[in-house]
Amino acid sequence: MTSIKKLLTATTALAAISAPAMAEQWDMPMAYSASNFHSEMGVVFADKVRDYTGGDVDITIHAGGSLFKGGEIKRAVQTGQAPIGERFMSAHANELPILGWDNVPFLATTYADNDKLWAAAKPYVNKALSAQNLVALYTCPWPGQGFYFNKEVKSSADTQGIKFRSYNSATATFAEELGMIPVQIEAAELSQALATGVAESFISSGSTGYDRKVWESLSHYYKVNAWLPRNYVMVNKGVWDGLDSTTQGQVQKAADETGAACSAKSQALASWYFEQLSSNGMSVEDAGPVFLSELKAIGVKMTADWLANVGSDGQAILDSYNAQ
Repeated sequence: MTSIKKLLTATTALAAISAPAMAEQWDMPMAYSASNFHSEMGVVFADKVRDYTGGDVDITIHAGGSLFKGGEIKRAVQTGQAPIGERFMSAHANELPILGWDNVPFLATTYADNDKLWAAAKPYVNKALSAQNLVALYTCPWPGQGFYFNKEVKSSADTQGIKFRSYNSATATFAEELGMIPVQIEAAELSQALATGVAESFISSGSTGYDRKVWESLSHYYKVNAWLPRNYVMVNKGVWDGLDSTTQGQVQKAADETGAACSAKSQALASWYFEQLSSNGMSVEDAGPVFLSELKAIGVKMTADWLANVGSDGQAILDSYNAQ
């Protein structure tokens, strides 16, 4: 090798060693509005990742279904159209029944119990997601779920024929058992659906009602606290496996911190949302004894159906939860 060639080879090698690695640019679709606390915490997560990785992973948040609609996000991340995204976990319970672990009615109705239930479900959920080319980085619960109506409801006699916005199989089951007509509607489309009469009722937390200003169409909110469903931030497994172990640790640290902060924020906001609904003219009250009794009876049936669909893993989750 000539001296010139040696010099060029050495220079190239030195440049390769000293040149900074290209930063990972990740677009992160999220289904809920930018003002929703889940989306706000997504921004916190992105900032932490950028900080902890020294800019090696740079995440741009796309809230409100602006990049992919809610129902498209999981598939987009699975197939690599987006490297990372957030979605409502039980929205996928039709294809993966185990993802309905957080919709078992009246099982874990406090934040502390919901954390215990997630701890029991996590290994089984992660196994199922891995088989679909996904890795869950963090989850965050919504406040407890209650019913929105445009009239007073004392029992199922008052719910017959009502068009009910469902967001997963569990909510559709509740609707059918109460004589209502389930209609699949994304959160971003809820306000328009209510205004046009496509939907007349739904079950959700106070957060969704506040975000969508449902007092413009509905009059009553009944506290039921049926379950505390979770959103989850997922990353494409191939993308995740492509990170070195140090970067994975930095991203996971950001995820763990954000998940804990998001859960705390959810809990802090739960009562505040009720205050906002009330101050905007809605009647906010506990569900009456007859209606609640009917809901709990439906819940028993739904639990049995979920266990039948999931099988031994579902029973293992409940056994682990009950043993804590």
